[in-house]
Amino acid sequence: MSNELEAFIEFIRIRKSLSKKTIEAYGSDLSSIENELSKPLIKLDSSTLLTLLSKYKNKRTLNRKLSSVNAFFAFCYKSQFNDTVTKLKLAKIPKHLPTFLSFDEIQNSLKLIDTSTWIGLRDYALILFLYATGTRISECLALKRDDIDGEWLHIRHAKGEKERIVPIAKVAREAIITYLNAFKYERESIWCNYKGDTLSRISAYKITQKYLGVSPHVLRHSYATSLIMGGADLRVVQELLGHSSLLTTQIYTHIQKQSLKETVEVCHPMS
Repeated sequence: MSNELEAFIEFIRIRKSLSKKTIEAYGSDLSSIENELSKPLIKLDSSTLLTLLSKYKNKRTLNRKLSSVNAFFAFCYKSQFNDTVTKLKLAKIPKHLPTFLSFDEIQNSLKLIDTSTWIGLRDYALILFLYATGTRISECLALKRDDIDGEWLHIRHAKGEKERIVPIAKVAREAIITYLNAFKYERESIWCNYKGDTLSRISAYKITQKYLGVSPHVLRHSYATSLIMGGADLRVVQELLGHSSLLTTQIYTHIQKQSLKETVEVCHPMS
C-alpha cells in the first residue's frame, strides 16, 4: 500500500469516522488496483484506471470502485499531493421500481403461519415487525429487548453506525410480546433460532421466502411504498428508513407517480 493510500485510509478512519466495513471496502478496492498494476494509485492516469476497471460488468460494482477512486483523488488534491483532481464519471444504472408487497398480500400470507408453536409465533412476529418498521434485516437481527420502549424502536446498529428512533405499530408490538412469552430461552436478543442463538440472515431469508416468496428487504420496500402511497412526506420516509441522502429515497416517487397515473386512467372519463 502506497504512502498516499495509507494517509487516505487514516483520514477516513480518524477524521471522517467512517464505519469499519466502509473503511475495509475502500482499502480493498484501492489496494487491489495498486497490487494489480504494481504502481502507486496516485501515479495512474484516468485512461489506465478506466481500462482496468472496465472488466467489471456489474455497473453497481463498477460504480463502487469508481467512487472509491474519486474519493481517494479528492483527498489527494485537498492534501496537496496532486495539483489537479481526477474525477471519473460513474456508469449509468437503469432505474427499476423496487419490488414490494401490498398490505393484503402480507396479511394473507400471515394466515398461513402455524402460530401454535413459538417458532411459528416468531415467524409471524418477524414478518409483521419488518413490515411495520422498515428496518434493514441487519438492524432487525441486532436488536435487543430493551431496544423496544413502548411505542418506539431504538435502532442502535444502523447502517453507517447512525442511530435512529422509529415508531412501531401496536399489532407488531403485541406479536413480539406473544412470541417472547412463549420463547423458552432467556436471551437479550429478540430474534433467536431453535437453539436460542441469534437468528442468522440466512434463516431470516428462509422465513420470508417460505411465507411470502421474497427476501426480507422487500418488506422494507413495502413499508416505504405503503407510506408514500398513503401520502407521507418524502423527507419523513427518508428519516424513518435511515437514508443518508434524499436521492436514495426518491426511488419511491416513481411508485407514487405510477399510482397517480393508474388512478387517472381508471377514474377520469377522458382516459
